[in-house]
Amino acid sequence: MRRGCRYGTHRVIAPEGTLPQPALKLDNTMDIYDNEVLIEVTTLNIDSASYTQIKQACNANPALMQKMICSIVDERGKMQNPVTGSGGMLIGTVKQIGSNFPKHKNLQVGAKIATLVSLSLTPLKIHEIKYLSPDSDQVDVRAEAILFESGIYALLPEDIPEKLALAVLDVAGAPAQVDRLVQEGDIVCIIGGGGKSGVLCCYQAMLNVGTYGKVIVVEYSKENAQRIIELNLATHVIVADATNVMDVYNKVMAITGGRGCDVTVNNVNVPSTEMTSILITKGQGFVYFFSMATSFTKAALGAEGVGKDINLIVGNGYAKGHANLALNIVRESKEIRELFEKIYVY
Repeated sequence: MRRGCRYGTHRVIAPEGTLPQPALKLDNTMDIYDNEVLIEVTTLNIDSASYTQIKQACNANPALMQKMICSIVDERGKMQNPVTGSGGMLIGTVKQIGSNFPKHKNLQVGAKIATLVSLSLTPLKIHEIKYLSPDSDQVDVRAEAILFESGIYALLPEDIPEKLALAVLDVAGAPAQVDRLVQEGDIVCIIGGGGKSGVLCCYQAMLNVGTYGKVIVVEYSKENAQRIIELNLATHVIVADATNVMDVYNKVMAITGGRGCDVTVNNVNVPSTEMTSILITKGQGFVYFFSMATSFTKAALGAEGVGKDINLIVGNGYAKGHANLALNIVRESKEIRELFEKIYVY
C-alpha cells in the first residue's frame, strides 16, 4: 500500500499545498493508502444549508437535484457545495482498513459507522443515487468513501435506527456546544429552533437554564414553531423572519426587558441572519454560529460596526463527547425520538 499523510494531503489534486477541506479537487480513486479506511456508503446526510441551496437551484425537482449532487462529486471528488462550501456526513460499512491505520481506534472490517468529519473533505465516489426526496437531506446511495487517519467516526448504536442516528450525529456538535456555553439562569435564544439541530439545542438549553432561565426560539415556520410549543422546548416562541433584523430585535428585547441574551445559537440554513444574532446578544455574551450559511466576515465586521463586544464562536461541529450527548437526547426524550423517526426513518 502507498504511504499516506495523516491529514489526507496526499489526496489533494488542486490547489497544491492545501488540506482536503479547502481543496477544490480531491483524488477519489478508491484504492486506499496505508493509513486510510474504505467505506461502503449507504446514506449521505447533506448539510442543511447545502441541501436547501441545491433544492432551490433545482426548483425541488428530484431528478435535477440528483444530477447536481453527482456533478459536484464528479467535479470535486467530494461532496462540497461550491456555493455554501459545506458538506455533511455519511453512514456506511467498513470495507477495508489500511495496514497503518491506528490500531488503538479498534475499527474492524464490517463495522457500521457514521463519519464525524465533513463530506467537504471526504473523498467520495457515487455509483448510484438510489433515493432522494426534496423534503429530507438524507440521500440513499451506492457509493464509496475514504476516511483519513485523522478522521473521527462513531459506531452506529444498536438501540437507535441507522437513519435516525445519522440525522442526530450530523448535528451533534450543536447541543454539545450549548451544554458548554449555557449556565443556570441564562437567557438563551435559538434562532432556527424548529429544525433538527434547533430541537436538540432547545432540549439541552432547557436542561441547562433551569427554573429561572429563559429559552427563546425564533422560528420562520409556523408549523415548526407550534412543534416547539407542543414539545415544551422553549419558554417563549417567536414566529419571525430572522433576516428581518429589527423585527426580531424588538421582539426579543420585549421578552428580556432590554437586557438581551446571554447566549444566542444560530441554526438557520439561509444567509443574512448574522446581525440579528449579534444585536439580540448582550455585551460579553456568546453567539454560536452553527449555521454553515453564516458569513463570518459579515459577523465580525457587523459586530464591530454596531459596537458590540461579544464572543463570536465559529460553528465547529466537533466537541469532545458530542456523539454520545446527542444520541442520549433521543434516548431520554420519547417525543423528540418520535418526531425524528417520522422524518428520517422510512
